[in-house]
Amino acid sequence: MEAMSGKIVENVTVSQCYQLTREVSMDCHSFHAIAQLIKIPEQFCKARNCSLQWSVLDSHYPAAASTTAVPYLEKVDLLKLQNGSDIRGVAVAGVEGEPLNLTEPVAEAIAAGFAAWLVEKKKADSKCLRVSIGHDSRISAQKLEDAISRGIAGAGLGVVQYGLASTPAMFNSTITEDDDFLCPADGAIMITASHLPYNRNGFKFFTNAGGLGKADIKNILERAADIYTKFTVEGLTSSKEKALASVKRVDYMDVYTSDLVKAVRKAAGNIEKPLEGFHIVVDAGNGAGGFFAAKVLEPLGAVTSGSQFLEPDGMFPNHIPNPEDKAAMKAITQAVLDNKADLGIIFDTDVDRSAAVDSTGNEFNRNRLIALMSAIVLEEHPRTTIVTDSVTSDGLTTFIEQKLGGKHHRFKRGYKNVIDEAIRLNSVGEESHLAIETSGHGALKENHWLDDGAYLMVKILNKLASARASGHGGGSKVLTDLLEGLEEPGFSVELRLKINQIHQDLQGGYAIEYAYSL
Repeated sequence: MEAMSGKIVENVTVSQCYQLTREVSMDCHSFHAIAQLIKIPEQFCKARNCSLQWSVLDSHYPAAASTTAVPYLEKVDLLKLQNGSDIRGVAVAGVEGEPLNLTEPVAEAIAAGFAAWLVEKKKADSKCLRVSIGHDSRISAQKLEDAISRGIAGAGLGVVQYGLASTPAMFNSTITEDDDFLCPADGAIMITASHLPYNRNGFKFFTNAGGLGKADIKNILERAADIYTKFTVEGLTSSKEKALASVKRVDYMDVYTSDLVKAVRKAAGNIEKPLEGFHIVVDAGNGAGGFFAAKVLEPLGAVTSGSQFLEPDGMFPNHIPNPEDKAAMKAITQAVLDNKADLGIIFDTDVDRSAAVDSTGNEFNRNRLIALMSAIVLEEHPRTTIVTDSVTSDGLTTFIEQKLGGKHHRFKRGYKNVIDEAIRLNSVGEESHLAIETSGHGALKENHWLDDGAYLMVKILNKLASARASGHGGGSKVLTDLLEGLEEPGFSVELRLKINQIHQDLQGGYAIEYAYSL
């Protein structure tokens, strides 16, 4: 069903049955035949004229006199799906050594766990809750979106599907005030596994306070594990029917991209097309970032011919959508040179990371991206603290502190760790406006401390547009000049080892626990 801007499409069709990996004694029609749905007490919310169930968990395993156990549930340790402040798992079978553990029932249980967490978190509110759901281009995205929708709807909360979206847009849906797009959402879920291979997927969660932390994710998975073991045919049938009856769909990306366009125009003095005359190519790596060329750059006047891999394709046939990947950076660099473009922009799968290339093929990536963003931010906020992860170079520290006049604060790896540290510094009186990892996760205080690859590129575009507006030409040279004096590391390499999670030596435990035991 095609979404329309500003229009709500009711009763989005979700999957009629789980895609089973084995034969079972009942199909979906049998489920309907035996289901004896029990009504749950509801309270009506005046704010949105809708209802919220008293018990989130009852909708998944109602207290019936007789219930039917679900015959096809795999045994899954849901707590092992935690990946820091995200959830990650294997959603597509077929890769040796990577057993399926992010199935539709697991996803539904996780969604129900999030719903229970959200109800508890927002209990002071006298309104019904609704959750927005979006996904990147992965081949497992649709079935997981349907499962998540069932889990949320089955718990009595409203569901708004966005379809293909970016991770930053999902957070923004919790702070946008726009009734036409059913905003703000009380919670948001992004279905993504970032740059990981096609068979992986996962979830990121947001409220208007930002992304959830490690403790929240553990709490949700503990709730989900309990729900998963108590699933019944009746409960699953009920959640499916509620989703069919209540799920809505909107094209929220129109709102998000419009805000990005407005930000660039404002920085250029409210010029309608501040990028007119610039040739900028985009490489989306067949992820969710293809919107940036047509919906952000072109309305600002930029020429985007030569942009590549904008079409979503969850098999990622051209290169890994990862700004840290050498093949990906080579692809966008070549596109810039072949098209004689002023600038190249590349995103990861869900657009929370990005990098750029100037007209001569010089990369703004890793240390160089941090240096560029530091230069831009310190022009706006002199002497502010720049928070980075721990693997940045000493040359970068010298550049930030001696050339730019700021303070470089290194912290432990993990984008959420870096962001939380910047927030902490501000809370104790040390001003910080930028938290950024070498991976390309960059968050600004002015943008709600959200790691947003598109917004990071908007800051770079702002610099181009404002330079043009003040009479300084030279294309992307204005950006390259900002890095003058940056000492580059002589050698830099990062090794990532693939771990067989079902290796016999692990004995069903975690690889990190095994490593500590040696």
